[in-house]
Amino acid sequence: MRLSQWLTTIALAATSLVLVTAQSPKTYRGRLSTVPIDFAMQATVAGSGTVSAVLAGSKLTITGSFEGLRSPATVAQMHKGSVRGVRGPVVADLTVTKATDPTSGTISGTLDLTSIQVADLDKGRLYVQLHSEKAPEGNLWGWLLAQEKGR
Repeated sequence: MRLSQWLTTIALAATSLVLVTAQSPKTYRGRLSTVPIDFAMQATVAGSGTVSAVLAGSKLTITGSFEGLRSPATVAQMHKGSVRGVRGPVVADLTVTKATDPTSGTISGTLDLTSIQVADLDKGRLYVQLHSEKAPEGNLWGWLLAQEKGR
């Protein structure tokens, strides 16, 4: 084999390896529902929504919508729970855009995740939590869960 043929073969093999190992974007979804509440909070916590996220490399893009809150939305954040269903610390702030009716609107954000945060996302440990004026400790939350291909 001549040197030029050998170099061409090596270049094609390297290109194929890069294409095989490149990650395609991964999609996550969550249903925003009321935060677990005690009896006293039942009068202040209500609503529903959805959230989705796309992970491309280490960049996570989050979009969502909500409606039916009992008071205007204030902030949205991504949190890390040790296990699904258990609250955890804030990982990042997200943007809340209120509709004409401030008890509905959208959530968005683009985050650069660390490798540990990517692993937490894959393990279902990250969730989005929306707060409102009457529920400053949290109104809605939704766990980001990986979607199977074809969904």
